[in-house]
Amino acid sequence: MDHIIVETKDGVRTLTLNRPERLNAVNDKLSSEIILAIKEASADDEVRIIVITGSGRGFCAGLDLKDYAKRNPVADSRYKKLDELGWVGHQALGIVQCDKPVIAAINGIAAGAGFALALACDMRFMSADARVTAGYIRRGLSPDAGMTYFLPRLVGQAKAAELILTGRDIYPQEAERIGLVNGIFPGDEFQEQVMNVARELAAGPPVAMTLSKKLLTASPDTDLTTILKKEYAFIKQCFGTKDVQEGVQAFAEKRKPVFRGE
Repeated sequence: MDHIIVETKDGVRTLTLNRPERLNAVNDKLSSEIILAIKEASADDEVRIIVITGSGRGFCAGLDLKDYAKRNPVADSRYKKLDELGWVGHQALGIVQCDKPVIAAINGIAAGAGFALALACDMRFMSADARVTAGYIRRGLSPDAGMTYFLPRLVGQAKAAELILTGRDIYPQEAERIGLVNGIFPGDEFQEQVMNVARELAAGPPVAMTLSKKLLTASPDTDLTTILKKEYAFIKQCFGTKDVQEGVQAFAEKRKPVFRGE
């Protein structure tokens, strides 16, 4: 990885986007690395939780317009391949389909596809010094990277329309109030606080966590009967694991359970 710092500790895989001089804006190399890093983390049994963050002052400033201004995207042969999703589509699908819960640690500006990257994650935490914006409209662009899928499901259709069509900045207090983020931490202790949350989640039962994510992902577009059937099938699967036995025994012994993913 040239543009991502990969670290694993206590079951938490941290992916730090590392183009600080460009506020971690996405070029071709970084886009492919994000997709690959998510895939590798999902397949690694030592990883239980994934955290995505950025180095320096930015989380991810979206597409690197300076890089893309050097060529004509319409004429570029890369846009003529038989790929209807592009890297932005594969990025969103990679996070949603990942077996592990993914946390966005928004340490600084998150704009455009960088904002959408955070929205695709299962949970989002924001530094008190950060801000987010759809931003596309400011550059004469329509949204991509799943923006129009994730944002309305988080804040409602009308609020999503406002945020996308104005492209205005959203600061931490508003982001938390409208349900964009799960919490705000002071800038000087942001990474530590996010890691505390990640480590706590990583101590949970991996099978149950994965199945819970699958249910939550399917829920917005699935009818009640189908979800009830999925829930019943998944909880029966959980009852067949040693982690459930450990959870019951720990409850009886009044201690904290030790889940091993078995």
